[in-house]
Amino acid sequence: MFKSSRLYSILFNKCPKCHKGDFFITNNAYNLKKFDKMHEHCPVCDESYVRETGFYIGAMYASYGLTVVYGLALFIAMVVLFKADILVFLISFCISLIMLLPWIYRKSRLIWINLFVGYKKIIN
Repeated sequence: MFKSSRLYSILFNKCPKCHKGDFFITNNAYNLKKFDKMHEHCPVCDESYVRETGFYIGAMYASYGLTVVYGLALFIAMVVLFKADILVFLISFCISLIMLLPWIYRKSRLIWINLFVGYKKIIN
């Protein structure tokens, strides 16, 4: 059942339509030469990942949401629970956010396309 959810596609870098083909060329977000390279079509169901010009600009909203959730979680963990200084939190947040940029970039694109493309089981 989990395999037919949008969350599966987002977490495992899979096609939003069939959940079998890979969305990005490499599964490693930290392969900095290829972290942003996507397939043009799903290798399994031929769903086009290339929408109209500027389609993925909307992924900035998902990126913003992921960043806010991460920042709040880090703030609660560091400042509220462990009583760290606010300056330590800000430095930690900035450094870790820079390190998370490739991951956030990919997840935001997957979230965005999953809002517009639904799962459809492929019958072999």
